[in-house]
Amino acid sequence: MHTHLARITRAALATLSATLLLQACAQKDPQGANARVPEVGFLVLAPQRLTLGTQLPGRTVAFRMAQVRPQVSGIIKQRLYTEGANVTAGQALYALDAAPFKAAYDSAQAAVAKADANELTVRLRFARYQKLAASGDVSQQDRDDVTANLSQAQADQATARAALETARINLGYTRIVAPIAGRTGTSAFTEGALVTANQDSPLTTVQQYDPMYVDLSQSVTDLLKVRAEFAAGRLRRADDHSAAVRLQLDDGSEYNHDGRLEFTGVSVSESTGAVTLRAIFPNPEGRLLPGMYVRAQVSQGVDDTALVVPQQAVARDARGEATALVVGAEDKAELRTLKVSEAGNNQWRVDTGLKSGDRVIVQGLLNLRPGTTVKASPLQAPAQAP
Repeated sequence: MHTHLARITRAALATLSATLLLQACAQKDPQGANARVPEVGFLVLAPQRLTLGTQLPGRTVAFRMAQVRPQVSGIIKQRLYTEGANVTAGQALYALDAAPFKAAYDSAQAAVAKADANELTVRLRFARYQKLAASGDVSQQDRDDVTANLSQAQADQATARAALETARINLGYTRIVAPIAGRTGTSAFTEGALVTANQDSPLTTVQQYDPMYVDLSQSVTDLLKVRAEFAAGRLRRADDHSAAVRLQLDDGSEYNHDGRLEFTGVSVSESTGAVTLRAIFPNPEGRLLPGMYVRAQVSQGVDDTALVVPQQAVARDARGEATALVVGAEDKAELRTLKVSEAGNNQWRVDTGLKSGDRVIVQGLLNLRPGTTVKASPLQAPAQAP
């Protein structure tokens, strides 16, 4: 009886163990074998129009800048402008002591009057000698002398008038004017200071802020790549005149006026390996000031048949090459090696490695390996930035 009871107990324990094992397996895999097939979401690649741009660092530069210097030497009697104010071209900024220049001008006027009087006397004598020469009452030598005297008197007259014009110009230079319209800087000299003609130190500066230049720096490698794509016909110009540029200010805010790319440097900096691009922006509100650091988004071309993928679909292998997984034949994940470039809006532009119609896996990539059979579902493509 005890033996029979022991057999029943062992059978019951075996049955209980099998039941517990099945329950444990069921808990680990409640949905059976189907749960081991990973579910992924994919996007079907299709060509689309893409405006290509690049973000470049830059500095604002005044559209025009003039350093104001005296053109005659003298003592500053008065400053005629308010520092930091806007001035017009030709507006007086400083007044020098004009007394010595006025005296020189008056002396030059007197010299002109003397030369005019002398020329009149010699010209009348020349006229008399011409009449006498017809009757033979004067010698040839006398006629030659009076002719030479008239020429000298006329030359003295021209010299005196030139000296008068020089004195007039120097007198005008005692009022130092703004060469361009713009905003004035601080004054480096005050009343009573002695200034000299064409001195090294400017009295002040005048800068024109509207419009404003922005000098950008782009690596020559990127520039050559864009030019090669234009030459191969993969890109076309975004604009017939010049590329559009948008600015982001140093505080992260967007500048509210678009600019135009006006100039591309023709030489490469030996220190940075970059070329300079110059853009021009309207600045009616005066938000842009010279020397500000900015970042510019430059539109460089349009690709009418671009293939783009979300950045989350692209990974990097140990060699740093871009890779992506696609849903291939028999719904198996396939690994592709790509060449990509930034397209903006958190997307990559695919240069090589994918083609139109490929199903690129975007969701469910965690721990997914090439060759794995997947359960694939299509996703809606994100809206493209204008």
